Amino acid sequence: MTDRPSQEAQRWQNAASLLPTAARSEPGPQGALVPDSMRDNDQIAVIYDKGQTPPEITIHQVSGSVHTVLADGVAVAIVASANGPAPKKDDVLLVERTL
Repeated sequence: MTDRPSQEAQRWQNAASLLPTAARSEPGPQGALVPDSMRDNDQIAVIYDKGQTPPEITIHQVSGSVHTVLADGVAVAIVASANGPAPKKDDVLLVERTL
């Protein structure tokens, strides 16, 4: 038995560290890309302030295969994929940021 966190837990733990240093102190939801080299399937994380209600995630199709990910109506990511399925709100990781 090992005390190492699972791959899934590591993605959640590392998501906040992907934000630029200046953005870490900004209040409100922010988007971050969580690379996944194991499955070649990067994910989007939305980081929100500790104690706040998790933001409502919506996906808006801009055109064809281009989609905008919104957190409480504010764009936090743009996804453009030549192939593969469109992003779904359940695909977005929600991460609570401790200040």
